[in-house]
Order: sequence, then C-alpha cells, then structure tokens
Amino acid sequence: MERFDTLVIGGGPAGLMAAIQASSVGERVLLLEKNASLGEKLLLSGRGRCNFTNGEENTNAFLDRYGEKGRFLCSAFSRFGPAQTLDFFHSNGVETVMERGKRIFPVPGNADTGGQRILDVLLLLCKKGNVRILRCANVRAMKVSRADSRVERVITDREELEAARYIIATGGKSYPKTGSTGDGYRFAQAAGHTIVPTCPALVPIRTRETWVKLARGCNLRNVNLTVLINGRKAEEHFGEMEFTNFGVSGPIVMEMSARVPDWLDTAAAEGKPEGGVQLSIDLKPALLRGKLRTRIAQDFQTGGARRFDGALRRFVPGSLIPMILELSDVPPDKPVAYISSEEIDELARLLKDIRLTINGLWGFNHAIVTRGGVSLKEVDPRTMRSRLCGNLYFAGEVLDLNGPSGGFNLQVCWSTGYVAGKGAAPDVSETAATD
Repeated sequence: MERFDTLVIGGGPAGLMAAIQASSVGERVLLLEKNASLGEKLLLSGRGRCNFTNGEENTNAFLDRYGEKGRFLCSAFSRFGPAQTLDFFHSNGVETVMERGKRIFPVPGNADTGGQRILDVLLLLCKKGNVRILRCANVRAMKVSRADSRVERVITDREELEAARYIIATGGKSYPKTGSTGDGYRFAQAAGHTIVPTCPALVPIRTRETWVKLARGCNLRNVNLTVLINGRKAEEHFGEMEFTNFGVSGPIVMEMSARVPDWLDTAAAEGKPEGGVQLSIDLKPALLRGKLRTRIAQDFQTGGARRFDGALRRFVPGSLIPMILELSDVPPDKPVAYISSEEIDELARLLKDIRLTINGLWGFNHAIVTRGGVSLKEVDPRTMRSRLCGNLYFAGEVLDLNGPSGGFNLQVCWSTGYVAGKGAAPDVSETAATD
C-alpha cells in the first residue's frame, strides 16, 4: 500500500490551499475529491465572480466580523491573513478589484470567470507541487486507533489509503449539490470530536405571511430592517433586501440569518414559540413618520383625480405596489383627493413599519455557508491540529466558524488551509494565541 506524508480530504478552497502548502514544505501529498471536478462551490461563489477576500485592513475589525469565535483565527491571520492572501494571488498573476463593502474580486480573463481564475491558480500550484489528486474518490470511513489516538487510514469506495497525517477539508452542508454533505462531521466524530449542531447560514428567511409573494423579485435599497423578539428590538440593519415567494432575502437578511435559530429559541423560552420573532421593514428610514405623513398629504392634496394605486409610485417601487395595496384598506381606484386623514396616517405607518413573522430559514440547498461544525475547543489554532487525535487536522467550513458575506468565509478557508497545510513546520509561532 502506497503511503503519503499528508492526505487531504476535500478539493475545495481550503483543501487545495492545504495541499499546496503541505507540498511546499516537501511533503508527498494526496488530495481526495468525491466529485469528478474540484472547486465546484468555489466556482459558484459571488455568482461566479468569486469574492475571495475582503479589503478591510484593520485585523481586529476583520476578526470582529466573526463574532466571539474570531479570536480563534488570530494565530492563523498572523501567518496568512487577508494581506497575505492578496499577495499570494497577486504573485500568481491574479489581478483584483475592490468593490462595495471592500469586497475583493479577481479581474476575469477573456474566457473565464473570477472563480475559474482562482481555481486555475490553485490547480496549477498543486501540479507544480506534485500533489497527487484522486477524483471521484468517495471516502466512506476513517479508521482511528483508540490505542494511540491516531488516524490509521481512510477507506474509499475503491481502496484503503494511508498517510502520516490527515487534513479534513470537506466543507459543511451548504450547497449539497456541490458535494458538501457533511461527510467531514462523520470523520471528526470517528476521532472523538464534538460537532456543534449545524444549521444554514447566509440563507433567505421564511415568513408566515404569504402576501410577500406579491412583491417577489422586488429589490429594495436603503431600507432599515429591525428584528423584534416578543416586541423588543434585538438587531437593526440598513441596506439592501428583496422579497421572495416564501419570505425575504438579500444582503441584510442573509447577514442576520445565522442568528434566527437563537432568536426563535429565545422567543419560545419566553413563552411564545410561534410568532415571537418579527421583522419590521422601514421603507423610508431617512424620514421621520410625521415628516413622511406631511409629504404624503401634500402630494395627495395636489393629486386631484389620480388613483391611489398610481399615486403610490411617488413613494414605493412599482413592483411593491401590489403588496402595499394588499396591506392597505384604501381601494386601488380611490381618487387621492378623497383619501381621509386617517388613511394617510395608516399609509405613513405602513411605509415605516411593514411587519413580517419569521417562521424559519430556507434549507442548506440555498445556504452560502454552514453554522456549526467541529468544536473549536478541540482544535489547536496554531496548527489546526486536533487536540484529540495527534495526526488529524481541520481546515475550512467543516469548523464551527462562519462569518458574514463579503469574502470573510473564503478567507477562513485560505487561512486555516494554509496553517493546516504547513502543519508542524518550523514557521509555526510558539507565541501565537492558543484560544
């Protein structure tokens, strides 16, 4: 049986980076990918454009975007953070552009997307490092010796394979059609690891109200979205969102989605298991309600015989009008000159506070990343090595570590993949943070 120095399970961004770095320190590397091609999820990132990191220069501010768990990345970022990621791809011929929110994208070539450009670089570096890649290699099990707490071999559909050390970089459960089906959690559990319960993150939110479908596809910019738990304000976001057939989506919705299970649990613990978590949409955040009411009244006074449904175009996008009409008691064909003061009051209130009740999240098929995974308490942040199994390492989304959109989740892949690939190489900082 042929034996390798490092065996990497998973051919996504974290696995490819780990394989490249392991080969760079002279290790004989075998990479196993269950699909026929590598980097399938990477090619979908940013709708193919691949927002592969973020241009935030303040490291502490960058780490804060991961919440309390961001501290786990301190050591990895000190060795291969966003700046090193940019240098890595720039030095390999990738030109980049920074866009809204400091999102960093590759400049695509004449015949490829940004995602393909990134993938081509990674595959070329694997080739230069003599990384052996086995495609369509479905790992069924990981054999762990309980006697010395080490991985002995992995078992695929076709053969058993051995290595001195193993790196799990299988991703989470998001976009299962790309091969991310949670396999890494099984392997980690076989080595004794705790799996923090998983749920979709960066995913659209489902609502109880079915009338949202009247505005499906309507994209709103510069709106304010407030989360209410049993009437108390929990969070507030400003930005872009959209309506879907079953709820809401868009950047500010996706950002908050990972916390929906916590909010629902809180509402249930307070005695309201259903209907306790609501969203309040303010379509006119730049105007106080009184000022908005005055503007509506002035417009309607000069509107004459204009119908109510037509007059609404002064205040909301046309695609949102059917939903506003559904929520308003004013007949669509009523001349605005005859709309009462009370009806104007109600319209101003509605435009400042459209209420939706959160039912849950869309599934992993629609999620960008996974919340939960291998417990960070059981992984050494200096090396990504298991604290329970001496020759086992982790990288990427399989870890209980996720961030917002904007390049933060791919940066986790690059940083943890780099550190796991280097393993116990001499450049590991002995003074790096351990938690």
